[in-house]
Amino acid sequence: MPKPDLRELPAPGGQPTPVEPSGTGARSGGTTRTNGTLRPAKPIRHPDSLKGTILKVVLLGLVDAFAVYVLMMLFLSQSWAALAVSALVVLAINWIYLRKGGLPAKYLAPGVLFLLVFQVLVVVFSGYIAFTNYGDGHNSTKEDAISAIQLTAQKRVPDSPAYKAAVLTKGNDFYMLFTDPAGKAQVGSTEQPLTDAPDAGKDSTGKANSLPGYQTLKFQEIVANQQEILKITVPVSADPADGTLRTADGSTAYQFKPALNYDAATDTFTDTDTGTEYRDNGKGAFADSKGETLATGWKIDVGMDNFVRAFTDPSLRGPLLGVILWTFTFSIASVALTFVMGLFLATTFNREDLRGKKAYRILMILPYAFPAFLSGLVWSGILNPEFGWLNQTLLGGANIGWLTDPVLAKISVLVVNVWLGFPYMFLVCTGALQSLPSEIDEAARMDGASAWRVFRSIKLPLLLVSVAPLLISSFAFNFNNFNVIYMLTGGGPRFADTDRDIGSTDILITLVYKVAFGQGTGRDYGLASALAIIIFIIVATISAISFKQTKALEDVN
Repeated sequence: MPKPDLRELPAPGGQPTPVEPSGTGARSGGTTRTNGTLRPAKPIRHPDSLKGTILKVVLLGLVDAFAVYVLMMLFLSQSWAALAVSALVVLAINWIYLRKGGLPAKYLAPGVLFLLVFQVLVVVFSGYIAFTNYGDGHNSTKEDAISAIQLTAQKRVPDSPAYKAAVLTKGNDFYMLFTDPAGKAQVGSTEQPLTDAPDAGKDSTGKANSLPGYQTLKFQEIVANQQEILKITVPVSADPADGTLRTADGSTAYQFKPALNYDAATDTFTDTDTGTEYRDNGKGAFADSKGETLATGWKIDVGMDNFVRAFTDPSLRGPLLGVILWTFTFSIASVALTFVMGLFLATTFNREDLRGKKAYRILMILPYAFPAFLSGLVWSGILNPEFGWLNQTLLGGANIGWLTDPVLAKISVLVVNVWLGFPYMFLVCTGALQSLPSEIDEAARMDGASAWRVFRSIKLPLLLVSVAPLLISSFAFNFNNFNVIYMLTGGGPRFADTDRDIGSTDILITLVYKVAFGQGTGRDYGLASALAIIIFIIVATISAISFKQTKALEDVN
């Protein structure tokens, strides 16, 4: 009888009996047997090296130092929600990197953090802004709006006494040192209301002209900084209703008071000249009985108003429909033309008997190597109607509006985008063609199939299996292709039936940019965010449907 292996017998009491490790098992601690069952032993943990520990402590210390600074700023600004979330994130990061084990979390934590900050947070915030009236004149609270109206809508007080003034500096800020008719010296700035300055030095006329800790500007320095000095409005007190002091020459100041008086009891503004009363209209602004609003308002939640306004505002509704149609045309045509051209060139340069095809392929991808915004600027110079190279050199001085005629501008945009995009499709199709087995091509030719039949019935279906997802992503890219449109035509030529800066070659993303950053009618972040959400819904819907349809290509493979 063969002698039994004593290592396979369980130890008394069911205690595990170690099995001798061998090979790579020695690194992981070997295996153990419990109640006759062979199980892997726990891996042996090696202590971190001294250099690794020091590096971890230094990096984590730098992160914590920056985190403490951010938390202090959030505390001073009283952003309690952001402070709480940031504190939890800092604690989580320290827990992940200071505890033993959890190696996957240590690798994933930075990526997940950046994803949350730069993607998820941006999307959530944009979605929130879409349901507000946030924009020019509506970017703060109602209390701030009331103060701003009182400070901006001011006029000089009749028979205001003249205050002698001197311009001071402290650091990079300007201050005004005033002397009232009674000889009392006071100092203040646009951000700091008037405060008494008993230590001010005075000249022989009794005018205060110096103050310890401040530097007095000379006449030449006042002239050099005239624009900044004229903008200084010093509040008389913390109450905006008390008015301000302003100077027109840096030597004499007069008192100004709000032309609109605010009544906190009735929450109304009253024009002191006309008696017109402005009330809260419920839309984040003060309006009179005729609907005329004051320029400064405040941010409020407006629900779906921005989405409704996108399709009902007379200045936006008509151009928006045209922009949507052109966006689809531009995206589909760009994908189709770049794919056809890239596939044609890839097939041409994929011939085995073609000499110098490596050099040809390098030349084909050169447009892809240039930044798109730079190429757009170059092409805008080439296609310039007055002094462009195309009109002046190739067409003998012709004056063809490649960028000013609505139809020619669209054609020019498509041509330039195809020039920029076909190298990408060329690379993709070249790789896909080279991955196809040559036996299929040989078998088809032996059966008498022509080159066109081989391409149409065999190569193209197999190509689409791998290329179709890239065509969908290319559609999504061109749907938001900001660089080409903005650098080449700026969205022009402009539509004549709207007061907004919207043109024939604008696509949705350039329209969103113009609405958001004040091209023509001021900044309207709420409406721009609503349009951005519409873009997301359109692209997501088309991509989902397209990916669902591409499942049919899996049967080809």
